[in-house]
Amino acid sequence: MTICIRLGQKRRGRSSVSERMSASDVAGRPATYRSLFADREFRVLWLAQAISLTGDQLARVAIAFLVYGRTRSALATALVYAVTYLPWLIGGPLLGGLADRYPRRTVMVACQLASAALVALMALPDLSTVLLAALLFVVILVESPFLSARAALLVDVLPDDRYVLASGVGQLTIQGTQVLGFALGGLLLQVLNPSQALLLDAATFLVAAALVRFAVRQRDPAGDPAELGGNWRRLKDGAGVVFGDPRLRGLVLLAWLATFWVVPEALAAPYVGANAPTALGLLLAAQPIGAVIGGLVLTRLVRPTTRLQVMGPLAVLSSVPLLFFAVTPPVPVAATLLILSGIGTSYNVPANAAFMQAVPAERRGQAFGLVAAGLVAGQGLSIALAGALAESLGSPAAVITIAGALGLAGALALSGAGRRFLMTPATVH
Repeated sequence: MTICIRLGQKRRGRSSVSERMSASDVAGRPATYRSLFADREFRVLWLAQAISLTGDQLARVAIAFLVYGRTRSALATALVYAVTYLPWLIGGPLLGGLADRYPRRTVMVACQLASAALVALMALPDLSTVLLAALLFVVILVESPFLSARAALLVDVLPDDRYVLASGVGQLTIQGTQVLGFALGGLLLQVLNPSQALLLDAATFLVAAALVRFAVRQRDPAGDPAELGGNWRRLKDGAGVVFGDPRLRGLVLLAWLATFWVVPEALAAPYVGANAPTALGLLLAAQPIGAVIGGLVLTRLVRPTTRLQVMGPLAVLSSVPLLFFAVTPPVPVAATLLILSGIGTSYNVPANAAFMQAVPAERRGQAFGLVAAGLVAGQGLSIALAGALAESLGSPAAVITIAGALGLAGALALSGAGRRFLMTPATVH
């Protein structure tokens, strides 16, 4: 998940949400794609993101196929897959603040180059599963400051209300590249081996780094390192921003519902069985397809105030289709259910944008890292537990059903978060 940041005037100190988000910002008409893509730097950042993410999804399919093919174990596959989430426990809180202390373009380019080198090492033949997982851990660790820097840099690139649409485009790009990457991954693995797929991923990092380095303007750091303090001070202040407002806590908890609806992605390989890469790619692509559909409708056809009001029902929809896995539907039906679930997950578009509208400019990178750390760590833990439970029960479908029930309970409890954000005064600390 990408946590988005509002484009507005940069402020220092503690500013209230009401100062940052006027009534016209909430109730105004959505921006147009034409005005958004007219900005050259945004186009470059968007293209670099799309290229890199497509390669990442191809690599995820390759790794899942490789590990399950070696082990025939749902637990082993889920544990390696969980490695793509757990590094945010460290990287989010401790490294996200680098985007506030150093030039954001520099942070992005350095992280992309490091990732290219690490993924190339992962492509070495006969690499053990343990070493593969260790390298993957470091790749994702490096990703946390990169994503924090990119999210914060968008504020500097688009200092106006086009950011509301930009945040939606970012979410759609993530989901769209998942569709493309997962679908291509299933097909390309018919002609490429996993090592070749990983080398392709490494090349996408290099292309993205070159685009950012040569087409995005260098800017000074957003905050004074002396004012931002040490790691503990930054963590404390970032936590105050993230959890100091009850309205924002509701939005964060909505985002963290992904802990439950991500489970089908982790169990897709054991659900379809070995030697079925095309079916695996179809299931992995289904939720992102739904998210693209839902995101397009929200960003272009729904007014900003209404987006916040429908977040609760959409969150419920993200989990309800998973309950039907209790009957172990065939792959085409399972894919349809996951598309419906994906439509529900589009609640993240308005939730993410509304949350980051309240974050002070000099704390954006740190806040991004903290929230993403909780989200990604929760997903990693749920994936590991889902793999263990699927191994024990011998039924991935039953585990997906349980995850859907837990997600539904959480969504019902948080169904009023969007309305409270509109109606309750801000109390950001």
